[in-house]
Amino acid sequence: MTAVPRTRTRTRTRTRTHGRRQVLLTGLAATAALATSAVPSVAAGNGRHVRAGLPAAQLPRPTGPFGVGSTTLHLVDRSRTDPWAPDSSPYRELMVSVRYPAVPGGSTPRVPQMSAAAAAHFGGPEGAATLNLGMAPGTVDWGATLSHARQDAPVHPRAGRLPVVLYSPGLGDPRTWNTALVDDLASHGYAVVTVDHTYEATEVEFPGGRLATMRIFDGAPPSDPDALSALLRKVVAVRVADTRFVLDRLPALNRTRFGDVLDLRSVGMFGHSAGGFTAAQAMHDDRRIRAGINMDGQMDYVGGALPDGSRLSTVALEGLDRPLLLMGTESEGSGDYRQQPSWAAFWRHTRGWKANVTLTGSRHASYTDAQVLLPQLARQGAEPGDGLTAAVGTVRPDRAAAAERAYVTSFFGRWLRRHDDHLLDGPSDRFPEMVFSR
Repeated sequence: MTAVPRTRTRTRTRTRTHGRRQVLLTGLAATAALATSAVPSVAAGNGRHVRAGLPAAQLPRPTGPFGVGSTTLHLVDRSRTDPWAPDSSPYRELMVSVRYPAVPGGSTPRVPQMSAAAAAHFGGPEGAATLNLGMAPGTVDWGATLSHARQDAPVHPRAGRLPVVLYSPGLGDPRTWNTALVDDLASHGYAVVTVDHTYEATEVEFPGGRLATMRIFDGAPPSDPDALSALLRKVVAVRVADTRFVLDRLPALNRTRFGDVLDLRSVGMFGHSAGGFTAAQAMHDDRRIRAGINMDGQMDYVGGALPDGSRLSTVALEGLDRPLLLMGTESEGSGDYRQQPSWAAFWRHTRGWKANVTLTGSRHASYTDAQVLLPQLARQGAEPGDGLTAAVGTVRPDRAAAAERAYVTSFFGRWLRRHDDHLLDGPSDRFPEMVFSR
């Protein structure tokens, strides 16, 4: 989900008060004044913490033929001082998770969507649930949601060589905020690597319980357009560098952790909002990525419609020679490439395969776990501040999830596995909610 800031141009300014914190959302930026707020919890099984009496929600089951395994990795890039915390972090540290097809069942527990400490912060006054979704702090037991993956489960022996797909979340969001889609893709035979962008996500938990929180603003976010544009250029540059570092590490991890089952000649990437921008820009900058999906991510640095195009990204200005799928929403009527200046520029300049699908009745958060979790929570009395429809639109949650899964799996099947189910040939009677453009 995007967020704090988001990669969708906003023309209005709004102010919300959440307890003692005032969150000002303006343009593509938002304040994330940091404060520690611990919510009492009680220990539960599987390393989770369940908050008594609070609403909780469940993720849908994966649809693929395999079970899902999960491995969490702490990666250190010693070639970079951390760009957001140069005085305290001499090296750039990342947390990533790898989901993969696994032997189903077994005695290992299902992995929580978020660790206990990360979940508590996610739902607190400075977490993404508050800043991005407008949920009241401390009103949801985010730590109770389980994924369908099992920790370090054996790779399924019949899964064969696994194409690798990287996932980058929206700005402010953790890598876990698209778990339903990631688990589903892994169940279809992919190794999915989800990346936390440290100090940009509202929280990243490292081994030993150390929590790194958002630091990209260093105080108030810039209100001047030029300063805001410069900040977003840095955000995307750091994200692309994170992505390329993870790609650099994959060969060694393939040998030491995955028994050489990863097919590193078949690498794709997708992301939501700022993560969608990251996927497209990383493809432009690194030819190891063969195919990508941009889910509702603008590809400019605020004001891409300026006559001189000075705030358009290089991927928008130069396009790609490899396939990219644009997945838009109806948020503010900008889910179609013809209505979104940076998408229109990309469309004109790209030489590779391209298509644009727009999910009818959707909103910006519809391509995240919000689409399936928020309606469940709303039925229990926990609703976003602006209402459920403002957050995830009017599309039925089950239909949105089914369409998102089908199009993502079809795209990577076509370009990484050489298996074409022809869903992306044009409009589909199976998914009338998806408006198709080529």
